[in-house]
Amino acid sequence: MSKKTLGILAYIIFFIPLLVDDKNEFGRFHANQGLLVLLLGVATSIFGSIVPLIAILGGILCFVLAIIGIINAANGLMKDLPIIGSIRIIK
Repeated sequence: MSKKTLGILAYIIFFIPLLVDDKNEFGRFHANQGLLVLLLGVATSIFGSIVPLIAILGGILCFVLAIIGIINAANGLMKDLPIIGSIRIIK
């Protein structure tokens, strides 16, 4: 699998690049970004159950961030996502 494909798959299921090649820096970077989008989605779902507008806006934000990440991965870039990209969970 190419590194770009692994990067793209990280935004669909974040741990795939870690299973295929956990030494690949590009895959680990995008796996981290995909995990951040997933965690943001979970957080907005939880808070969205209290305030429905948060769920709507958070869902749109997660979708946009995932698209930006997929475009970056497809272009071979290791560029942080806006707002949440500087957080490192997977090192």
